[in-house]
Amino acid sequence: MPTPAELVHATGQSSFEITMDGRPLTALPGQSVAAALWGAGILAWRTTRVGGRPRGAFCGIGQCYDCLATINGQPNRRACLVPARPGDAVTTQEGHGRG
Repeated sequence: MPTPAELVHATGQSSFEITMDGRPLTALPGQSVAAALWGAGILAWRTTRVGGRPRGAFCGIGQCYDCLATINGQPNRRACLVPARPGDAVTTQEGHGRG
């Protein structure tokens, strides 16, 4: 598993595309999914089970679970720990993330 430092360090390599709810975004090699979303100005990508309140990254190190997202159809992924990959499809996670 990559270290937190590796997940936030973006290199000078070519950027690539991921999507958030179908919207194309630019990501850089070495970024976590959360960092790529932040870089695109997206601060929330899930809602709470009770009240539907928006949430995004809080701690940035995988401890708080506020950054849960559905990534490539897989719910409850910690976006701050998942390295962004070309073609990743991130969708807003509603509530508990189970269908």
